[in-house]
Amino acid sequence: MHHLVTRRGAAAGIGAALVTACARHPRDPHVVVVGASPSGVPFSYVDPVTNRLTGAMVDIAAMLLARLGLVADFRIVPFASLVPSLMTGRIDLIAAAMLRTPAREALVGFSDPVFAYAGGLAVRGDTAGHFPDLASLRALRVGAQLGTRFVDQLHGAGVAQVVTYQGLGDMLRDLAHGRIDAAYGDAPILTTILRVGPRWHLRMPGEFRGPAKEQLCLIGRKAAPLLARIDHQLDGPARAGIAPILSHWGLNA
Repeated sequence: MHHLVTRRGAAAGIGAALVTACARHPRDPHVVVVGASPSGVPFSYVDPVTNRLTGAMVDIAAMLLARLGLVADFRIVPFASLVPSLMTGRIDLIAAAMLRTPAREALVGFSDPVFAYAGGLAVRGDTAGHFPDLASLRALRVGAQLGTRFVDQLHGAGVAQVVTYQGLGDMLRDLAHGRIDAAYGDAPILTTILRVGPRWHLRMPGEFRGPAKEQLCLIGRKAAPLLARIDHQLDGPARAGIAPILSHWGLNA
């Protein structure tokens, strides 16, 4: 039987309070409340200078909604609270590094894809060994973000010691301090944090290959007219507007 060690932070409660405050008030029909996680750089994160949400998915959502004549009202929501907030009507759309999976498709609706990527692996710089795939991590304590596809992938590969985190930054900090042996998560986010974040002595093994790339989409309630309108934009000239946004954030289209 798999063992799951869960790290829970106050962020979940704070995020829930933020979205609950606006949950049942009448809304301007031209305003779309968009939930985004605060720690998914470069897809969605809080800029420490402006204290505002920013990132590739934030920019893509804002661009598409503007083309529909709508205004995006962005709200900070912890990653694990995004789907529950959407399903209870506290937000109208998710713009974050949340991959399209069959389990999520049973609960919520997805737009056409705007990007795709696979999982990435980080270990300490002095860690010896060859890590070509998830199966090579079975003897290790591996961190993954709570509520993500990557937790399921680790368990599916037979990794019994999975430690979950609210954000990848905390996970990498624990890795640097030896509390876990490896960190598995969104490859673009891990790459960005290791490039621009604290100078931890960590590396991403070049030989590692995660499962196949999965699709990144905007997420709404099932059968929501908004998703159909977004897809109509993605089928037209708006699709060309995504590539410059991805390029700006250092992502390969």
